[in-house]
Amino acid sequence: MSLTKGDRQMNIEVPAVFPVSYQSLEQEAKKMMSKGAYGYVRSAASNEETLRKNTAAFEKWSILPRMLRNVAEIDMSVTLGEHTYPYPIFIAPVGMQKLTHEEGELATARAAKTIGVPFIQSTVSSYSIEEVKAATVDSPKWFQLYWSKNEEVSFSMVERAERAGYEAIVVTVDTIMTGWRETDIATQFSPLKEGYGKANYESDPVFMHALGEKADHESIIQSVLDNIHYPAMNWSHIEALANKTSLPIYIKGILHPEDVQCAIEAGASGLIVSNHGGRQLDGTVAAIDALPAVVKAANHKVPVLFDSGIRRGTDVVKALALGAAAVCIGRPFVYGLGIDGQAGVEKVLENLIEETRITMSLAGIARVRDLTQLKLIRE
Repeated sequence: MSLTKGDRQMNIEVPAVFPVSYQSLEQEAKKMMSKGAYGYVRSAASNEETLRKNTAAFEKWSILPRMLRNVAEIDMSVTLGEHTYPYPIFIAPVGMQKLTHEEGELATARAAKTIGVPFIQSTVSSYSIEEVKAATVDSPKWFQLYWSKNEEVSFSMVERAERAGYEAIVVTVDTIMTGWRETDIATQFSPLKEGYGKANYESDPVFMHALGEKADHESIIQSVLDNIHYPAMNWSHIEALANKTSLPIYIKGILHPEDVQCAIEAGASGLIVSNHGGRQLDGTVAAIDALPAVVKAANHKVPVLFDSGIRRGTDVVKALALGAAAVCIGRPFVYGLGIDGQAGVEKVLENLIEETRITMSLAGIARVRDLTQLKLIRE
């Protein structure tokens, strides 16, 4: 297997036995990636307190299983809006995946299609909406939007996603500016500045028209940087988007229950509880601890998905038991991508799905939709 590491070509052998645990995935991926790329994926904001809490908090929720419940047939399907998916697992919107593997989002989206998992594509992808569509045709895909200072660019990207058959829009609301990421500062590494996330911008007619005659590489990158962080963003922008698209809008980055009603009133069709994997504001509540209050505030008006801290099947089951309609995974699949491209992502998904199935069976729950009946004890 040949990978680019910095300016060098490296011949790296895929491990004979694919890593199973998250820790071994991370260790193996580290061997495959450049120092800057690995640091970017692994690290989080400030003291990484939130990153640690996201995973540690799962251990404080204990499953109280039931016995002899006839779990011979396990139904893991979930329905969100008009669509039913075979598993309650989504590929989270991780940008700039070419940083990890040459085929980046194309490999990940193909893996998601093969396994039957919806793929959420990031605004800052290494490949465009249309390229991902061409690589996967009719598999389920959602588009994640980073709001642009030039809102017409946002509307244009959403329109492109709708034309390409994407099923929903995910608006990330916790990135009005970049978190304080000490690892990236220390390595002086910014994949966005290096152009890994420009594909959806340089293929967007509204974005390119705004550049005028200054359409060189440096101008494109600078305009991306100028647009992607918008501290003035507010709920009126969600309302404007809802008036522009017929696709359901999911708000990603919700932690406070009082934001639930704001999102619904602005036109949101769903929510994603997330603290951006600890990469934005450090010192926040662990995402899994924020989930119950958000679910309660949503009161079945809109579905609530979960992101941040999912590492294994027991985590998936706990999040669903606490009311999440589905979960998103990030770092685990990125490490799989770094280790063995599409095949690596497929293996990570297969393992996660199988562990989730086994956990449901041993907990005495045969259907995902019944997981809210599973009793969890907070220790």
